[in-house]
Amino acid sequence: MILDTNAISAFADGEPGLLKEIREMALALYLPVVALGEFRYGLTSSRQRAARARWLDELETNCAVLEITSETSRVYAEIRHELRVLGRPIPENDIWIAALARCHRLPVLSIDRHFDQVSGLRRVGW
Repeated sequence: MILDTNAISAFADGEPGLLKEIREMALALYLPVVALGEFRYGLTSSRQRAARARWLDELETNCAVLEITSETSRVYAEIRHELRVLGRPIPENDIWIAALARCHRLPVLSIDRHFDQVSGLRRVGW
């Protein structure tokens, strides 16, 4: 299961609903490099920056990081085109996360319902 940025944040906060989903659903957790960048950016203005950075480093050692590849760029273009035709754009970084999810045939753990607009993608909320 791929963790969206809001899932990483909820995981760091120990959000009970998210932890329950992870325990029940996930055989393995995957971190998209895009979500890592977004979370790290958020840390730059966090009062808990040092503790959260250590927590993220530990999470990263226990999860697979999904990198953007040439294949990802092709799927990104397909998804972005599909959403444009439908007139339903979603945030740019979430298109990259959706592309990684589609490439790896993995669900996305997120509270962002706009992922539901992406065909061939399964979103799991909490």
